[in-house]
Amino acid sequence: MKHENFGKDCQVQLHTESKPFMKLVQETAAELKLQDKEDAFFLVDLGDIVKKVEMWRQCLPRVEPFYAVKCNPDRAVLRLLAHLGIGFDCASKKEMSEIVDLGVEPSRIVFAHTCKPRTDIRYAAQVNVDLMTFDNEEELRKIKAFFPSARLLLRILPPANFNVQYAFGDKFGCHQLQASSLLRTARDLGLDVVGVSFHVGSGVEEGEVYAAAVRSAATVFDEAHALGFHFHILDVGGGFFSAPAVFRPVAEVLRTALDLHFPEKRKVRIMAEPGRYFVEAAFSLTVTVIAKRRASPRVASNGNGVEGLEEKEAFEYYVNDGIHGSFHNVTLGVCNQLMEIRPVHPPENAKRHVSSLWGPTCNGGDKIFSDVMLPELQVGDVINFTQMGAYTICLTTSFNGIPRPLIFYHCCDTVWEKLFPTDRQTAEPEK
Repeated sequence: MKHENFGKDCQVQLHTESKPFMKLVQETAAELKLQDKEDAFFLVDLGDIVKKVEMWRQCLPRVEPFYAVKCNPDRAVLRLLAHLGIGFDCASKKEMSEIVDLGVEPSRIVFAHTCKPRTDIRYAAQVNVDLMTFDNEEELRKIKAFFPSARLLLRILPPANFNVQYAFGDKFGCHQLQASSLLRTARDLGLDVVGVSFHVGSGVEEGEVYAAAVRSAATVFDEAHALGFHFHILDVGGGFFSAPAVFRPVAEVLRTALDLHFPEKRKVRIMAEPGRYFVEAAFSLTVTVIAKRRASPRVASNGNGVEGLEEKEAFEYYVNDGIHGSFHNVTLGVCNQLMEIRPVHPPENAKRHVSSLWGPTCNGGDKIFSDVMLPELQVGDVINFTQMGAYTICLTTSFNGIPRPLIFYHCCDTVWEKLFPTDRQTAEPEK
C-alpha cells in the first residue's frame, strides 16, 4: 500500500478497488498495536466523498452545493471539497478564515448564520464574503453598520407539518407573514436583499418538505418583486441523507419543485447547504474494548419473600471513546440509523448477547448504546462503527484527559489518479 501526500498535514493510503474495507480497518488496528497504541481512530474514505459529489451533480444539476463546515471541519475534507469546486457554508469568523486560507474565492462562501457577532460581520467585510443570511430587524441594523454593501438572503421558516430528525424552526427563520415587513425595513436601510434561504431540518426522508418550502420561497419572491427587489438567489439549505436510496427520491421531488416554481428562464441561482450528505458515510470509527463486565444482576424474589440475585446473560463493554468524544451526536439524537456496529475480527463464538457500550470517562451517564446484540468480546478487541462522519469530530472534547481519535485517510488509487494526475502539478491542491 503506497502513500500520497495530501497537503502539509496528512497522508493518504492508496489501495486497489478490490481491497475489502474491513481489511483496511484490520491493517490500521494492527499497525497501531505494533506501535503500542490503543487510541480510537477514524478511517476516512476520500473516494466516497468524490462519489457523493458526482451523485449530487447528477441528481441536482441546477443546485450548487455549499458544504456546511460545521458538520465536519476536517482539514483534508475541506481541502478535497475545495479542489472539487464545492462552495462552503460558514457560520463564524473561524470557519470563514479556514476556508479563505485554503485559497477559496469569497464568491464560493456564504455566511449562513442569521444571528452573527459584530466582529464576524466586520471580518466578512474584510475578506469580502458578502453573501449572508438574516431573519430579524436587529440583524439588518448590524449589517447596515458594519457591512452595508453585503448581499442578503432572507431566511424563512420551513413548513412545520413534516417529520425531520432535527428541526431548526424554533431558533432560526422568520414566518412567511413577516417577510414583507422585514423587506420594507431592509429597503428603508438601503440594504441589498437578493434572495431567500430556508433549512427544512436535518435528516430528511420525505422530499415533499422541500417542495413545500420551495412553494413558500416562491411566494416571498413575488412579495419582494412587488416591493421593488430583484431576487435572483434561492438557498434550499441542507438536511440531505447520503444513502442513495434516500437521497435520489428526495432529490427528484426537489428538482421537480424547482423546475415548477423556479424554471431556468427565471435565471435564479439555486444553492444548497449539505453537510452530512458529503461526509457521513466516508468516516468509520474503530474503538478498543478497555474493560468488560457482566451486566449487573437484578434483584428477584422467589414468591416467599426471599430475595436473591438473578444473573443476566448480558455484557457491559467500556471502550476508549464516548459521548464526550465522537459519540456526542448520540445525545443529540442525530445518530445515523444506518450505522453498523461490528467486531473488527471474527469472534471465536458467533453467539450474540445483549450488550451495552460505555465510554471511558468517569461520568456515570457516558453511555453510548444499550441493548446492542454482539458476540462476546474480550478486553483488547476492537469494534468498528460505520456512518461516523457527521457531527462527530467537531463535537469531541478531551474531558477526563481522554485523547481525541486519530485520523487516517485512504482512497482507491484509480480515483486518486483521476483527482490528481501524476503528470500534472496539481497533486497537492493546497498552496
